[in-house]
Amino acid sequence: MPKIELDKTDRKILAILQSDGRLTNQEVAERVSLSPSPCLRRIKSLEDRGVIRQYVALLDPDKIGLGLLAYVNVRLEKHNDVHPAGGRSPRADFSASVANWPEVVACYAMTGEMDYLLRVHVEDMEHFSHFMMETLLRHPAVMDVKSSFALQRIKDTTALPLV
Repeated sequence: MPKIELDKTDRKILAILQSDGRLTNQEVAERVSLSPSPCLRRIKSLEDRGVIRQYVALLDPDKIGLGLLAYVNVRLEKHNDVHPAGGRSPRADFSASVANWPEVVACYAMTGEMDYLLRVHVEDMEHFSHFMMETLLRHPAVMDVKSSFALQRIKDTTALPLV
């Protein structure tokens, strides 16, 4: 995917929206020294080009009872892209399954000895155990998993560096 060229004003708009996506167009325009119409056109263009992917509310997991954060490395049984019965490949089947597991808030295909890295938010160890035993380890393509638990949040941001 080609890189989208951004000028200094676009980067400034993005930095402002990353820190507070609820600002009005008027407030953003004032902060970047533009009138509201050109500012709105720039924001719309950033949205249309996919630079701004979506707007969300970021929740505090502890305050909604999801105090345990785990990172789970997953290795699949088969690495071929063809399912023996002619259906979906194990990778495609696993990816489709992960999309429906609410505990998994992020999933990345990885290089190295494991195939996927999952970020999992759950209530407690009992919830994690249930997710592992009843969901993840029951998936037919899963061969091995390794879990690590976050002990302390040092940095957790959604803001991308705008170099």
